[in-house]
Amino acid sequence: MNKSNLPPSRFELEVPNKLKTEEMTLSMGPQHPSTHGVLQIILKTDGEIIDSADPRIGYLHRCFEKHAENVTWHQVIPYTDRLDYIASMNNNLGYVIGLERMMKLEVNERAEHLRVIVAELNRIASHLIALGTYGLDIGAFTPFLYTFRDRERILDLFEEICGARLLYNYIWVGGVAYDALPGWRDKVLQFCDYFLPKIKEYNDLLTFNKIFIDRTANVGVIPAELAINYGMSGPGLRGSGVPYDLRKIDPYSIYDRFEFDICTGRGEMGTVGDCWDRYWVRVAEMYESVKIIRQACEAMPDGDAKETVPRNIKVPAGEYYMHTESPRGELGYYIISDGGKTANRIKVRSPAYSNLSILSSIAPGVMIADLVAIIGSLDIVLGEIDR
Repeated sequence: MNKSNLPPSRFELEVPNKLKTEEMTLSMGPQHPSTHGVLQIILKTDGEIIDSADPRIGYLHRCFEKHAENVTWHQVIPYTDRLDYIASMNNNLGYVIGLERMMKLEVNERAEHLRVIVAELNRIASHLIALGTYGLDIGAFTPFLYTFRDRERILDLFEEICGARLLYNYIWVGGVAYDALPGWRDKVLQFCDYFLPKIKEYNDLLTFNKIFIDRTANVGVIPAELAINYGMSGPGLRGSGVPYDLRKIDPYSIYDRFEFDICTGRGEMGTVGDCWDRYWVRVAEMYESVKIIRQACEAMPDGDAKETVPRNIKVPAGEYYMHTESPRGELGYYIISDGGKTANRIKVRSPAYSNLSILSSIAPGVMIADLVAIIGSLDIVLGEIDR
C-alpha cells in the first residue's frame, strides 16, 4: 500500500509548544454555601488553579460600634451577642470585664465560676459547629448530624440558665443575669461525662478518615511567621504551631486557677499549619474545655451570683483595651469613656477579620476545591467581621 495516500497519524501531527489559556474571573459568594456566610470572594483563575483571591465583606454590617455610642453601657451587651453569634457568651465576657476593670469592680466567686463554665460550654458549642460544617464543606454529611446532636445538649443547659439558645445577654457587669438553678451544675457534669466519648466518634467519622485527610493535609499551609504577621489568633494561629492562648498568656477572670494545656498543630498528617492542623486544634481544645468546666464546677461556691451587680453603671473617664480568648481567637474591646452614661467610643478587634485577611496570601496556586477547605479551616463568622 502506498503510505503517501494515508492521512498522517496523530503522532505525526504538529503539536503546539504551549496551549493558550485565558484568565477567568469568578465570583464565589456571597450566596455560596462554602463561604460560611455572606462573603464574596473574587477569584482570578487559570483553569482550576487560583491566581488571586480577593475577599469582599460588607453584606452583613452589624453597625455595632455606632450602636454602642447611642445606648447605655448595659444596653450594649445584647449587641455583643450579635457579633460572633456562635459564641455570644464569650462576646459578653470580654466587654463586661473591660468595664469592670475600668470601674475597679470586684465580682464574687460564684459569678466568676459561672462565667467560666458558660464560656467554655460555648467554646465547645462553637467548635462543634466548626467541625460539623467543615465536614459538609469536604463532602461528609453524617458528622454534621453528630455534632449538632451534641450541641443541642449545650443549648439545653443555656436555655435553663438564661432562657435563650443563641443570643444570651447573660454575663452582666458585676456578675450574671441569673443564678444557676438547683441541679444545673450536676447536669453540666453529666454532659461532660457524656461528651468525652463522643469526641472519639468524631475522630472515627471525620478526623482520621482517609478522604478527609487527603483533602486537608498539606493544604492551605500557613507558616508561623506569616500567621503572626497577619495578626492571626486562636486555632488559626495555634494550628501553625504558635502556643498563644490568652487564657494562659494574659489570664482574665479566674482562668489562672485551672489546669489545662494549649493545643497546637504538629503536622501529624502533613505540614505544620495546614488545614488539618487547624481542624485538629479545635478537636483537642474541646478536651481542654471539658477539663476547665469540671474544675470550675467542683470549685464553684454557694452564694448569690448577682450580689455584686450594680444598680447603675458609672464608668470613669478613661480608656481601656480588654482582650479575651474567643473560640475564633483574640477578641478585643477598646473602650473610651468620658464619664457619661454612654460610651464615647468602642472599637472591636475581630479575630475572624484578621484570620480572613490571610486568605489572599495563601490562596494563589491552589485549586478551587482546596479554597473551600481553606475557608472552612479558618472558621469565620461574618457578623463579627463586618461589625
